[in-house]
Amino acid sequence: MRKAFICLIALMISATFTFAQTTTVKGKVTDRNGQPLEKVSVKEKGTSGGTFTDRDGNFSLSASSKDAVLVFSGAGLTEQEVTANSGYADVTLAPSAILLGAVEIVGTRSLKRSATETAVPVDIIPISKIMNTVGQVDLNQVLQYVAPSFNSNRQSGSDGADHVDPASLRGLGPDQTLVLVNGKRWHQSSLVNLFGSRGRGNTGTDLNAIPAAAIERIEILRDGAAAQYGSDAIAGVVNIILKSSVNQGTANVSASTFMTGYGKSLKDADGNKIMDKQTDGLTINANVNYGFTLKNNGFINITGDYLNKAKTYRSNFKTPNEDDPRRKAGDGSVENYSLFFNSGFPIKGNTSFYAFGGIGYRKGSAYAYTRSAGSSRNVPAIYPDGFDPLIGSKIGDKSVSFGIKTKFGGWNTDFNATLGSNRFEYGVSNTLNTSLGASSPTKFKAGGFQLAQNMFAVHLNKSLKLLQGLNVAVGTEIRQDQYKIFKGEIGSYKQYPNPDDAPGGSQGFPGFQPADETNKQRVNWGVYADGELDVNKQWMISAATRVEKYSDFGWTANWKLASRVKITEKFALRGSVSTGFRAPSLPQINFSNTFTNVAAGVTSEVVIAPNSGSLAKLVGIPALKQETSLNGSFGFTTKPIRNLSITVDGYMVNIKDRVVLTGYFDQSDDAIGTILQDLNIGSAQFFTNAVDTKTKGLDIIATYSFRVGAGKLSTTFAGNFNKLEISKVKTASALSGKEDIYFSLREKYFLQASAPNHKLSFGFEYKLNNFTTNLRFTNFAAIDLIDYDPKLEHFKARTVTDLSFSYLANEKITITVGGANIFDVYPEFRADPGLTETGTRFEALQMGMGGAMYFAKVGIKF
Repeated sequence: MRKAFICLIALMISATFTFAQTTTVKGKVTDRNGQPLEKVSVKEKGTSGGTFTDRDGNFSLSASSKDAVLVFSGAGLTEQEVTANSGYADVTLAPSAILLGAVEIVGTRSLKRSATETAVPVDIIPISKIMNTVGQVDLNQVLQYVAPSFNSNRQSGSDGADHVDPASLRGLGPDQTLVLVNGKRWHQSSLVNLFGSRGRGNTGTDLNAIPAAAIERIEILRDGAAAQYGSDAIAGVVNIILKSSVNQGTANVSASTFMTGYGKSLKDADGNKIMDKQTDGLTINANVNYGFTLKNNGFINITGDYLNKAKTYRSNFKTPNEDDPRRKAGDGSVENYSLFFNSGFPIKGNTSFYAFGGIGYRKGSAYAYTRSAGSSRNVPAIYPDGFDPLIGSKIGDKSVSFGIKTKFGGWNTDFNATLGSNRFEYGVSNTLNTSLGASSPTKFKAGGFQLAQNMFAVHLNKSLKLLQGLNVAVGTEIRQDQYKIFKGEIGSYKQYPNPDDAPGGSQGFPGFQPADETNKQRVNWGVYADGELDVNKQWMISAATRVEKYSDFGWTANWKLASRVKITEKFALRGSVSTGFRAPSLPQINFSNTFTNVAAGVTSEVVIAPNSGSLAKLVGIPALKQETSLNGSFGFTTKPIRNLSITVDGYMVNIKDRVVLTGYFDQSDDAIGTILQDLNIGSAQFFTNAVDTKTKGLDIIATYSFRVGAGKLSTTFAGNFNKLEISKVKTASALSGKEDIYFSLREKYFLQASAPNHKLSFGFEYKLNNFTTNLRFTNFAAIDLIDYDPKLEHFKARTVTDLSFSYLANEKITITVGGANIFDVYPEFRADPGLTETGTRFEALQMGMGGAMYFAKVGIKF
């Protein structure tokens, strides 16, 4: 008995000693940009036990001792070992160099620098996580509400702009922001915006062609970067990073609808009905993403996405003594299919092959202006009550980028080819060609345009041991752009002989004529060099220069200097100064649109004349040249206490020779009227370098998270304050003194309205166990516009409220319900729809004209 007792005591002491040696290790695993990494394996080295990080990157593991070594690993991530030590371990994992190749953050070519260490402001937006909490399904609208300096406006009654949302940074032009995908220049849309309240005369990139389900994150560089990346990067750069996860998949299904007019007055001050209660715009989005592991640690990640969005209708009711207004207005309908992929294939040693890209097809339809029953453009035998033409679009978008990354003489080398094209075809239905009378068809193919880009590049960078480290990057690129306009069917543009001189062409959108057809190309070649030097552990300086040669307008050279100084561990200053440029796009140089009209037996044409054409030369419009800019920024970053981060950046952007579309010059003009009359041209517009602007602004972003009860509250304030001034309007010498036509007061206000003086966002996310609540307030600034009267119209500031609730049913299923603009806020009402740009009682301002929208979505991981 005594021996048994002694053995029991010894066993208890041994167990107690063993238990005393174990230690619990807690921590968080993030990527280089501070974003949490889910499903990272955490194991004690030499044992089989372990755990995985949760959706917030957190983990807890019982280790055998404080000296135990923990191994962190995950698909596409570089394995890392950490000693248990204090029992708390925050770990940052980098992408696998073999699997993904060298990974850069936009704004720097150093492979070692994170977004928080750059000399210029870079926003990291985790799209893959945000999409689970918001009701918006297209990329433009998502960024509109989460990025302070990003602006995107839905248009109505604006032809092609109803189908491709114009978007911009810091209130500059849609084509003054460069878009990259995985760090490679992406092709622009073939559309040049002609109508609507935003981006008139500009081209841009169709961000909605890239499904949000294929995106891991978006990096927004809020600084001029033409010296680093070339043309278009005047306002900044949007870099879209595609998903690269493997052995895991996601599937999402969402449904949303607008429910507007409920619980609010639907009459104006005089008691006139102005709007119906509406439930419309049903949107269904379904997508699947999965990553496959391939031989030798290669991968391919594939995303399929389907979107179907019905029209919204915001009726205009006729009031006493008012002409028939536009009867049907609102957001157009969309049906979109897209397939994207991202892949990497190790070849040997440090050499790997990569490829990514996608294909998309979008079919859209939007209402044009009403042709009333008594209109001269109507044929009562076909439409006794008048008609509302539908402008349709078929947009095909194709892209692929591929290359080889390797080590070459000690340099990280990337040989790349990127090919892309965007084709936009118009179709008009519920219409007619009035000159054909009762025999007219009611739908037409109206032609369209296509823009293709082919780019080949070599990029090299190398880290050198100088002071605390020098990174040098050099490279060269050659790019070919091609732009085509193709004609519509003859009935879409022809005016047939008729006794009443009734107008020809398809009503709503006249088709492109044979005279408009074009097929133009341009080649440009460029070289760049940049360097980043860490003088010491507190001070970093960088410099970049780039020279390019364009086959149409010649040479351009630009430079950039930037620096970051860490004053303390919690406070750093940063700033930059640079020059930039934007080459005029091929659509701006070559776009042509002609509408033929016969009145009293006299034929005349209304044209948007190509800048490269004979008419522009004949009337003295100069050939388009590059826009140029001078950019400056200065700001600071600070983390005064744990979990509080603040960044403040002021900026200045001066742009010369911005490309705009002039007003109409007609045969009555005393300078060029005779030329137009001799050519039987009734009136003409031209693309020209005409406007200088100065933009000043301030970006403020603050985030703070803390415990509230048993949960965690994360708060965000993001604000952009902006002011754009038009410093000069420059006319062609032959049209001197005609500034009011060349760039009218109304157009000036449109340009300034594209740069609202502020946008403020307040976001709150509360997580408690498996429940997450998101609340966001977005305040859009007041806007001033000139209407058709013309008179100044002031639209008051508006605040939009979004709210969503998410429930993690288990490790694989998340259910989210919520609403966007839940208080049904609209732009300020206008009594006379005939004076607004949309032809309705609401202008197409920042928050849109859809009203309240409610949604539900289910996300599944597998």
